[in-house]
Order: sequence, then C-alpha cells, then structure tokens
Amino acid sequence: MKLKYYILTFLLFWAGISFAQDAKFTATVSKTTVGTGEQFQVNFSLNGNGGDFSPPSFGGFQVLSSGNTSVDNNGVISNAYIYILTAVKVGEYTIGPATIVVNGRKLSSNAIKIKVVKGQPVQQNNNQQIASDPRMVANNSANISKSLFIKAIVDKANVYQGEQLTVSFRLYTRIGIEDSRTDKVPDLTGFWNEDIRSPQQQVEWKVETYKGLKYNTADIKQTILFPEHAGNITIEPMEMTFAVRVPVQTGDVMDQLFGGSFKEETVQIKSAPVVIHVKPLPEAGKPDSFTGAVGAFKIETAIDKAELKANEDLNYKAKITGSGNIKLLKTINTSFPADFEKYDPKITDTTTENISGVSGSRIYNYLLITRHEGDFNIDPVKFSYFNPATNRYVTLTSKGFHVKVNKGVAESNVTALVGVDKQDIKLLGKDIRYIKTNDTVLSKLGDEFFGSLWYYLLLVLGPVLCVVAYNYRNKMLKENSDIVKVKNKRAGKIAAKHLANAQKQLIANNTTGFYEDVFKGIYGYISDKLNIPYANLDRETIASSLKNKSLGDQLISRVLETLDLCEMARYAPVTHISKQEVFEKAKGIISDIENEI
Repeated sequence: MKLKYYILTFLLFWAGISFAQDAKFTATVSKTTVGTGEQFQVNFSLNGNGGDFSPPSFGGFQVLSSGNTSVDNNGVISNAYIYILTAVKVGEYTIGPATIVVNGRKLSSNAIKIKVVKGQPVQQNNNQQIASDPRMVANNSANISKSLFIKAIVDKANVYQGEQLTVSFRLYTRIGIEDSRTDKVPDLTGFWNEDIRSPQQQVEWKVETYKGLKYNTADIKQTILFPEHAGNITIEPMEMTFAVRVPVQTGDVMDQLFGGSFKEETVQIKSAPVVIHVKPLPEAGKPDSFTGAVGAFKIETAIDKAELKANEDLNYKAKITGSGNIKLLKTINTSFPADFEKYDPKITDTTTENISGVSGSRIYNYLLITRHEGDFNIDPVKFSYFNPATNRYVTLTSKGFHVKVNKGVAESNVTALVGVDKQDIKLLGKDIRYIKTNDTVLSKLGDEFFGSLWYYLLLVLGPVLCVVAYNYRNKMLKENSDIVKVKNKRAGKIAAKHLANAQKQLIANNTTGFYEDVFKGIYGYISDKLNIPYANLDRETIASSLKNKSLGDQLISRVLETLDLCEMARYAPVTHISKQEVFEKAKGIISDIENEI
C-alpha cells in the first residue's frame, strides 16, 4: 500500500515538474511605436495555471485599466493578464518582465521596448479608440448603458444669483469608441455662461472608480455658469451618438489571449438634467453703491498726471481685480469735478477661465478734459460686491486725487458765461470755431451724383441684393438640413483625409497603420455615400448597395478585394502586393465610384 502511495506521489511530482518546464509565460504588445497620449495594450500570457502574478512597474506610462482572463478549452487552461496603457512623455522605454509562480517555480516574461514619439492631440470627435476594460462583456443595450454614459457634474447646486458655478459633462466608458458626434448641446437658459477651453486642445483621459467599477473618463465640455435670476434653473441634458466596439464572448483561446472578439454597435446617450437652486441676494445690508458684483474683488485707481494745463487731457484708470462675474460688472460710480469734461470709459478685460471659475481684472479708462484752471479733487470711488463665501456685502473705497490745472494758452475769442451772476468769463478753447464766409459755388441738381442715373440704380440694387442673399441663405439652410445629402457630399473629403493619413503611414513604413487608414477610408466613404450606418457595413451589404446604385460587377469586385486585403493585412503580413499599389487601388476605387454615382 505504501509502495503505491510513493509511486503515485512520485508521478504527480514529476508531472508538476514537467508542466512547469513546459509552461510558457510571454509578453506581447499591440504596437511598439506609440505617440504621446496614444493608448496601447500589453498582454502577459500563460499556457496553464499559475499564481502570485506580479506585473512590472510600467515606468513612463500611465495604466488606464487592467484585467485578467482564464479559459478552459477541453482541459487546457490558459491565462492572460491584460493592461491598457497610455504614453506620457517622448522617449524610449522598456517594460520589464512580469513574474508568476507555476507549481512552485517562478517564471518571468520577456521584456519589451517601446518607442514614444510626439503624438497628435486627441480630439473629442475622432476615430481613435478609447481603452476598454478587458473584463467587460456587453452584448446588449442595457449593458452598454452601464458601460458608456455622460454625467453632468456641478461643483455646487445651491448658489446665490450671480454666483459662479461650474458644470462638467463627463464621459464614462468601459468599452472602445470608434466614432462620436454631438446631437444636442445642453440648453443653459437662465444662465450667463462661458465655456472653459483647454490650451492643449486635447481630451485628457483619466481612470475613475464609479459605483465600484473603474471607468475611463474625460470631460468633453466644461462651462462656467452665472445664474441670472432666483429660483430653480435646470441644466438640460447633453445628447451624443457613439459607434462603439463591444466585446463578445467566445470560446476561442487565441481570441481570449489577444484581447477577445468585438462587434460594432451604434448607441445614443444623454446626461440626466441637473437642477440648480438659486437664492436671491439678501436685501438686508445692501449698500447704495452695489450694482450686481458677486464674488471677491479689490479696486485700484490711478491718474497719469497730477498737474496739467487747461484744455489738456487727463487719464483716470480704475482697475477691479478678483474672481466672480467680472464680465457682467456695470460701469462704476465715479464722481469728477463739474469743470472736467468726461467721456465714456474704455473697458479692457483680462480674464482666465478654468475649473475654478472666472478670475482676472477689468480696467475702466476715462478720458477727462480739464477746461478751467484751478485746484480740483477727484473723489474716491465706492465699489460694493456680495461675497457668497461670507454671505455679506463688502464696500471698497479707492484712493482720491488732487489735480492742479494751470492756465492754458488762449486760442480763440470764443467765450461762454458760467452763470447768470457776475462771474468770470472762461475760455472754452476749441469747442466752437467761427463760420467761414468765403464765396460758395452752387451747382444744379443732376450735375453731381445725387439724382443721377447711377444714384437710382444703386438705390434699386440694395433691395435686390437683399432678396438674393435671403433666397441663398434659405437654400443653404434647406440643403444642410438634409443629413443624408450632407454626408453624401462630404464623403469624398473625409475619404481623402483618411487616404492622406494612410500616405503618411506609408512614408513612415507603418504597415499596420497604413492598412487601418485605407480600410477606414473606404469603409467611411461607403457609409456616408450610401447612407449606411458604419456599424451595419459588411461584405454583403456593401455589394448589394453598390449594385443598387448600378455600379458594375468589376468595380464592386475591386472594392471587396481591397477591403479583404486591408482586413487580412491588419493581422498577417501581405507580400503578393505592394502597399503603394494598394494605395493607388483605393484612390482609384473612390474616384470611380464618384464618377459612376
């Protein structure tokens, strides 16, 4: 009995050693050259069972999501650990080995070198993919709605009238996005609003945990709001349409090891409305100098000279600095001497808009003309604002100035009496000039332009041009309202853009990127030209739709062959035809379809 036990133990031990020796633990990457901000996938694959998996540090990259899969295919166990990374800085980096323990033996994967080049900004509506969570399986609309949605996030929902708040429309996704478009921007009626524009002009992706799940998130629209009245004001939803890559369950071990299988679907989503509760500004303690400023401010005043001559100009500057509704400030209450002639101020705004709100300064420049000599005082300016942080009104008093005006140079004999009593007669300078009495030559009606033939032709031409412009505008509005017609007209331009990108990839000798751009160019062109949703395109649909447009069988065959060639070349090398020849074929196909249709 003991002999059988020892034999069985020996056999199991030997089998474990043999398995550990046969087990292979390898690392693969979706691409070895990436651009900054671009996302790529790293897979650590084991053809068996293991434990104590330890990933490398991924120095130089940001981890967006991770997960693992385990597949039992007829008793053969395969494991894969999948990471979605994004490149941060330009340079050459090495992803070190990961480790795993198999039957007591520690295995290490191979190291991978990644080259990071300067990438293009990631636009909000583009064809680049957003990293998907490898653990996510969504094959119906209900699951997609949990994996792709928009939230309107406000920094505060209870504010005073005129107090600034910020709303961010944040996209949450756990699935890949192929394309997107904005169907409806949110209605912000009841708010004065200002969009926050990123200086990088690119979407910044982050990983955020929401209700226990990790999502890739991006703020696709951020706006600063200022409530215009008290009461409940609703921020209406933002609506968008996405073409998404949805993971599909499959029993194929190779599919599981290398990212799984996907299908494309079109989904429409919108954010939930958000109600902002706006309180009126308190009446108690409201100063007479308050004109509606809400926030936190300070005021400075200055003059360009303290002594000058009569009839010379004086520049008075008042600068208000702080954060709040700066752009909604009214003209400040100034008090200048009656002997000063005042002009409307020139207003200059220097502001910064970010997630914290609007901050900066507003400058009021007054041009003053000193008409009479004497000593004058410019009174201080009183500026009041409501501070929502303290729920109190604040009144600021600026600096006052003393101005000495000396006697000016008399330039004419025009004078004016200051009052009805016996007072000094004061010079008005250049206010009035004498009327010239030179002989004037008169001409008969019709001798000049007025009343001539050209005069009446131009009178008639104005209304005619207005009618023509009105009809042309209505025609353009009608044409642009036909979405199918617009997509049909722009199909060629979009295809040309993809082919231009393909030519860049061809020059850079990036085979995978070249075939992807050619494939997307032809697919996108057919989708727009034939008004077929991108997600519904397949060989049969393309062939039947082109035949319905009376295209020849030879041209249809060329289209399908080129698409098949691009699809095959994305996963396996193609040697029987050059990339330049494929590029020329794609250009010729689009040109022939344009001519036929």
